[in-house]
Amino acid sequence: MSDLLRALPNIKNQHNAPNLKPPAMPLTTADEGNSSSSDSSASTNDSVDTLRPSESTIPTPTPNPWPKYFEQELFLDSKTDSQHAKYHVYLTPPKDPAKGPLFICHHGAGATGMSFACFAAAVRKEMPGAGICSLEAREHGSGVFAPSNNEEILDFSIETLVVDTLAMIEGVKQRQGWKTLPPSVLVGHSLGGAVVTRIAANGTLGAQLVGFAVLDVVEGSAIEALMHMKTYLASRPSSFASVDQAINWHIRSRTIRDLESAKASVPSLLVPKDDRWVWRTDLARTQRWWEDWFTGMSGLFLRGRAAKSLVLAGTDRLDKELMVGQMQEAGHFIQEDVPEKTAHLMIEFFKRNDRSSLVLPPKVSDLLAQGKRV
Repeated sequence: MSDLLRALPNIKNQHNAPNLKPPAMPLTTADEGNSSSSDSSASTNDSVDTLRPSESTIPTPTPNPWPKYFEQELFLDSKTDSQHAKYHVYLTPPKDPAKGPLFICHHGAGATGMSFACFAAAVRKEMPGAGICSLEAREHGSGVFAPSNNEEILDFSIETLVVDTLAMIEGVKQRQGWKTLPPSVLVGHSLGGAVVTRIAANGTLGAQLVGFAVLDVVEGSAIEALMHMKTYLASRPSSFASVDQAINWHIRSRTIRDLESAKASVPSLLVPKDDRWVWRTDLARTQRWWEDWFTGMSGLFLRGRAAKSLVLAGTDRLDKELMVGQMQEAGHFIQEDVPEKTAHLMIEFFKRNDRSSLVLPPKVSDLLAQGKRV
């Protein structure tokens, strides 16, 4: 959401994007070879200009390329008297759950767990033993229904999103047979940053939470951007003729700046309707909770009971309560625009704060018992 202010000057140009019929781009499927994100990003302009448009106008099922980036796709059932949830999670378990790390990722509003796809691949490339768990919020890939009529429950309060997140983490833990959660780092982008900040402030995950990282959201700029949210939603295309066209729009509008990331995440943002592709998530339905998501976030961040990391795309996100760093060359979707840099930053963040790697000096009593002079 903090990207809205920067996007506003281009809103009028983007409004007519569906009628421009930009050239299509081939989708990355699970069995295609890997290509580096930096190479993809460097060749984006040439690729967009030279590819041929699709001949098909009828939506066909688009394969989700998740196996290229994660080892498992989990559907976790959770039932209570008031709701029946079917949570959706992408997972690559850590090779040694006792050592970790497990990076638990929560996307922003309107995105999905595939927003962390290229980030996950980059983490495993640099740190092969690490695990990545990418969660999907309700109406973003997960579904939460009323038992009485099986209709989706409309509740996007920050408290509810926190409960959903903790339920998914517990569900993954049980499904994997872990006695305790691996040493973990919570990584939240935009709205996801607000969610993980509250979990860290509450101390719910205890000592297993090594740290938490917030990507491109601070309270002040996020709330300021909310004033323009309706305009932004009205300005973007409401539908696309093809998934290829949607990928192209994300690249041309610089919503996502890395081509491989766009190929990985954009298909999961859409569902077929009639002869078009429309957004999976209706963000307008969440409007009543927008300000509540971010109010008080700065104070909660500072009170978080773990190591803290705040990564922003630009200095315009500066908040008076926080000292921040900047990730250059990135837009709002930091983990998609520069996945390798983000992965490296998170790995180093874990290494600096991993308490299991600390070597403590021997106790004086132990030295005396050994007959040593102190």
